[in-house]
Amino acid sequence: MTDIDDDPEIAVGADAFTQAGAGLEVAVVGGGAIGATTAYDLAREGADVTLYEKDQIASGSSGRAAGICYDAFADPLDAEIASDAIERFRSLSGDETFPFVECPYVWLAREGDAERADAIRDQVERMQENGVVALEADGDALADRFDALRTDDVAVAGIAGGAGYTDPAKYTACLAAAADGAGATLAPETPVEVASDPARIVLEDGTEHEVDAVVVAAGAHTKQLLADAGLSIAMKPYRVQALVADADVDEPICYDASDSFYLRPHPDGLLAGDGTEYVEGDPDDYDRDADPDFADDLLERVRHRLPDADLELERAWAGLCTATPDRDPLVGELEDGIYVATGFQGHGFMRAPAIGQRLAEQVVGGEGIDAFDPTRFDGDESFEIVDGMAVESEN
Repeated sequence: MTDIDDDPEIAVGADAFTQAGAGLEVAVVGGGAIGATTAYDLAREGADVTLYEKDQIASGSSGRAAGICYDAFADPLDAEIASDAIERFRSLSGDETFPFVECPYVWLAREGDAERADAIRDQVERMQENGVVALEADGDALADRFDALRTDDVAVAGIAGGAGYTDPAKYTACLAAAADGAGATLAPETPVEVASDPARIVLEDGTEHEVDAVVVAAGAHTKQLLADAGLSIAMKPYRVQALVADADVDEPICYDASDSFYLRPHPDGLLAGDGTEYVEGDPDDYDRDADPDFADDLLERVRHRLPDADLELERAWAGLCTATPDRDPLVGELEDGIYVATGFQGHGFMRAPAIGQRLAEQVVGGEGIDAFDPTRFDGDESFEIVDGMAVESEN
């Protein structure tokens, strides 16, 4: 594919939904992956959309995301959304849009880590029951498939074929441009406030603009934007860290559950991350640089898993993810005309193509995602932040 607008499947979808949003005016606040996708799908469905971003498109968490995409979820809804997202990554990607590289996803537990090993076995079994293509493997089987990985300390691993990686900033910029091409108005460097009853946005000069719906998809800033409008949500931003190192690694994407880090191939070599801080972060005042010892510590752990890789640090950084009490996101209508998408536990980017589409459908009158209904919480809940990629058993 060379151009989003030239894709026959997408063109048919656009024609099918053109009238669904006709006559609706919608403000989307947040120029990240989910905001840009939602704006694109709303514009395709005929809505009059403006995408507001206080900085540049993809300048927030989306631009700092890992770009890992997989459907290895044991929960049927999570698996369905992830599968739909991957299919859309495939269909939208191309030489003149953004890359999507197919790559197997491996998650593993080490010898001696019986709890996580049992959890992985349970996950793989439930994935297979739900139709997700996933296999269980021991260390020997893993070594036969992926010779770059050290496997002599692996108790069990899961292997999922529905996976890949992409450039989050390019995806977001592409979807924003596609939204513009579909008739949306892009408003970067335009900070706004959100107000409710009725739904409206407030510009810096105090001008208020009433709309049919406001979609707040501003990542870690979502909580404060809504709080200023008198709306509380059960979400906490938290800081995470990642790095890129020069290396020669083709596959797989890998998550070492026992040592809580992930890695994936990258055009400059290898991208790896962990460094979750289990305290609430301030989206307006957090350290965007990695901690002084972060890179050395993580590279040492990566070398254990990739013993033949010649790793040389290129850069390291920090970003923000968002957590909720039950680790499921808040997606849908929070109050009359006010919609939200946040709390993805680090999985927001990989779900963006599917979440944006579903959220747009809800705004124009379709069904929401009941399990992600943001009104399931009062908004003042106390809860602890946990690692978004943690492996847990349902038993």
